[in-house]
Amino acid sequence: GCGFRFRAGMAAGGGESSFLRFMFSLAYPVLIITTGLTFFLFAILLYIRLWTCPQKRISQNAGKYAKKSLVVAFFHPYCNAGGGGERVLWCAVRALQERYADIKIVIYTGDQDVTDEDILDTAYRRFNIKLRQPVQFVFLEKRYLVEAKLYPYFTLLGQSLGSVLLGWEALMKCTPDIFIDSMGYAYVLPLFKYLGGCRVGCYIHYPTISTDMLSMVKDRNLRFNNAAFIANNPILSNLKLVYYHIFAWLYGLVGSCSDIIMVNSTWTLNHILALWTAGDRTHVVCPPCDVQSFLDIPLEDNSKRTEHSIVSIGQFRPEKDHALQITAFHRFLRDCPHKCAVKLVLIGGCRNAEDEERVSSLKRLCETLGVQENVEFKINIPFAELKKHLSEATIGLHTMWNEHFGIGVVECMAAGTVILAHNSGGPKLDIVVPFEGGETGFLADSEESYADAVNTILALPPEQRMEIRRNARKSVSRFSDHQFELAFISALDCLFSPG
Repeated sequence: GCGFRFRAGMAAGGGESSFLRFMFSLAYPVLIITTGLTFFLFAILLYIRLWTCPQKRISQNAGKYAKKSLVVAFFHPYCNAGGGGERVLWCAVRALQERYADIKIVIYTGDQDVTDEDILDTAYRRFNIKLRQPVQFVFLEKRYLVEAKLYPYFTLLGQSLGSVLLGWEALMKCTPDIFIDSMGYAYVLPLFKYLGGCRVGCYIHYPTISTDMLSMVKDRNLRFNNAAFIANNPILSNLKLVYYHIFAWLYGLVGSCSDIIMVNSTWTLNHILALWTAGDRTHVVCPPCDVQSFLDIPLEDNSKRTEHSIVSIGQFRPEKDHALQITAFHRFLRDCPHKCAVKLVLIGGCRNAEDEERVSSLKRLCETLGVQENVEFKINIPFAELKKHLSEATIGLHTMWNEHFGIGVVECMAAGTVILAHNSGGPKLDIVVPFEGGETGFLADSEESYADAVNTILALPPEQRMEIRRNARKSVSRFSDHQFELAFISALDCLFSPG
């Protein structure tokens, strides 16, 4: 019996030794293959960095551009969308053209269904902005890769990886000297910096992921980006939390590649500092708001109006929470009968079929609640019509949770409406704050509090309502085009004089 156990042990030991010898014999070939693949990949990247990208830069300069012109490119795949981010883009382009007369500006866009002239015409009609010099548009074919509908699950990761492929297309079509991501696609920054050899900067409207989002998943709160089946399941919530933490780490890694970081508000600053840890390169540059175009609207006494209008400005995106506006308005009509007729006017831009379907869904919600006769939708309207609706409005409405800044909020205040905004983000920290000791508007955060606030505003004595409107209008001078241009040029100065 003992001999058998001894021989069995020897056989087992011999088997283990043979297995170890086999594994060690593989180490050298694996090392050779891995080293070879690493050098091959390095050679490809080096070829792109030292040959392909410079060729794109040279061909670009040798064509329409003078040889010594500095090429500045903006990565803005939705430059024809007509939202607040696009206003930042066109004001930034105009500011650079006025500051640096000899630069050439390129805009990467995925708006293939329009011409250069159509895009510039939209900028003028929507924002009243005309550029001093022409710009060159580089039309991208793979914008669908950053569409949320393509990624029903792991949307953040899918869109971010899609942006890398879209950025690769942009880099291969034109390699600039200075690259600015003006839409928040942080994953393209290392692409242009390390492969394109560009000086890179970015303007962050809204962090792709924030510490608030991590807290939301951890606390299992239901939001537009946290589905009910996940929020109600502790296992799925924990898995999503791990995914978010990994994504947040990657987001900080790619974002820290930027030479200059501009953020649009105190709220965004706090989150970017927490995730990117690049405080020495981060600047608050509040977005340009066309306050001057609204300041000429006379502040008339609206106490004798037979109809009051509540106006909302914002693209028809899920985070804008237009559904809350409609349900709160329905609650107001039901619970707070008012002697005057009241209507809700939703003004915004539709970027694609997904946004158009969202509008159709909102219209169905109005029909379900029986308020369709009191709600109007104004889609992609010209600037003059937007201004007209604001001049007739009593209340400006905003419902986005943790809005990064809130250009629409500022525009409503400049136009003389009494603003009712969400009690979070930029409106809470930067905009609807006391000014010179006086109120500038109202904040709410639920269907009930919005309905009550609307009732409170309409019930205010006319002189008190007028005082709030005056004070709010005075406060918006902080967010003028001029102030934005000064801050934007100052922040980017080191990219134009890197030495």
